[in-house]
This record gives sequence, structure tokens and C-alpha cells, in this order.
Amino acid sequence: MNYPLNKKAKKNNLLKIVFGIFILVALIYFRLEIFDGLSYAAHGIFRSVFIFGNNVGEKLSNTSSFFFSKKNLMQENENLKFQLDHISTRTLNYNSILDENNKLKEILGRAETNQMVLAGILSKPNQSPYDTLIIDAGEKEGVMAGQKIFALGNIPIGRVVDVFPSSSKVILFSNPGEKTDVVISGRDIFMQAIGRGGGNFEMILPRDLVLEKGAEIVLPGVTPYVLGIVQSILSDPRDPYQKALLTSPVNIQEIKFVQVEK
Repeated sequence: MNYPLNKKAKKNNLLKIVFGIFILVALIYFRLEIFDGLSYAAHGIFRSVFIFGNNVGEKLSNTSSFFFSKKNLMQENENLKFQLDHISTRTLNYNSILDENNKLKEILGRAETNQMVLAGILSKPNQSPYDTLIIDAGEKEGVMAGQKIFALGNIPIGRVVDVFPSSSKVILFSNPGEKTDVVISGRDIFMQAIGRGGGNFEMILPRDLVLEKGAEIVLPGVTPYVLGIVQSILSDPRDPYQKALLTSPVNIQEIKFVQVEK
């Protein structure tokens, strides 16, 4: 009577075992699939992080290189500036010597052409009385009283008054009270320039004579040597005359040599 029941129970147990195995296999399969998915996802995430890290590292490296290169460039720039300043200083000294040498050559060339005697200035107005010079050319060089003295070869500045064996005394045309016959350039009007000292002159003109600033006043003769340039005109309605103030084209304090016209 119990045999059919036992047989049925065994069958149910077998089905349970088969079902259990099926469930186990299914779980194992799905678990592997889930792990594979997680593994793939993790791989993607870490790959992105890795790439991001590499990019950041590369940028940081580039930034570091940029600042390092900039620092090197700044240092190199400072070194170049220092070298340039050094070269500029040496060039200024060289140019000064070259300029003086060229001026001497130019003056000597004019001296040969215009029959002038080159002379160095021994003392200037700030070292000698009034507007006078002492030059290192005298009787030995053929210098004589009355000869004109020029600056830069063509600017008349004075005349010789005393001659010694190796030197001469020169009075400048701008000496206070010194009178020099002149011509207004382009007008052929003869006037007289009176020294005021320090390379300055004045001329007394008729009130109706119009003379503009910048007009040149020259010495009479074949060669119109410029003695002075008009700087201003002073006038008074009550005065029938007006006064023109002139200045020499050359600053005597800035020259070292003069030429004596033979």
C-alpha cells in the first residue's frame, strides 16, 4: 500500500534536485554575466580616469616647461641687455673720438684749401678777460695782427690783436662795444653790428626797415661769411629806431680749434 507513495516521493525529490541544479546553473551563469558587465564598466571608468590623469599630467608638464622656458628667456634677455649696454658705452667713446678725428681732418682740409692756419684754443672767454681767446699759433706760424679768426672753417668769430712767437691774442666780434661792418643778407643793406658779449650782437635799424627773425647778417666781401642770425626785434612807437638782437651761429665754449685766415 505504501509502495506507490514512496515512488511518488522519490520522483518529487528527483524533480527538486533537477530544479535545484537548474537554478544553481542559472545563478552561476547570470553571476558571471553580471561580473563581466561590472568588469567592463570598471574598465571603462578606470580607462577614462587614466586618460584624464595622463592629460592633466601632460598639461602640467607643458606648463612647467613653459615657465621654465620663460625664465630662461628672461635671463637671456637680461644678459643681452647687459652686453648691449656695454657695447653702447664703448661705441659712444669710439664715436666721440671718431667725430673729433673727422672734424680735425675736415678743418685741416679747409685749412689747405682756404690758406688758413689751424690753431688750438689755449684759453676761452670764461678763462680770459672779456670776449677774448688765446690760441697756440703766433709769429712762427705766420700769424699777424688784424687777421680774421674762424670757427669750423667758415664762421667768423674775431680778429687777432696781439701776436707772440708761439701764441696770439684774439678779440671776438661779440666783445662788448666791438663794432663790425656787416651786410643784411639778400638786402645788400650795409649796417654795423655791435658786440654785447657771449656771442651776442645788436644792430640799430631805421623804424621802417622790416627785418624778420632768422635773417642772416654777413661780413661784406666776395664770400658772405655769416656773423650772426637775427633772434628778435625790439621797438618802441615813440622811438624812430628799432633794435635787432643777433646771436653767433657757433657756441665758442663748444669748440677746441680755430682757423686763422692768412
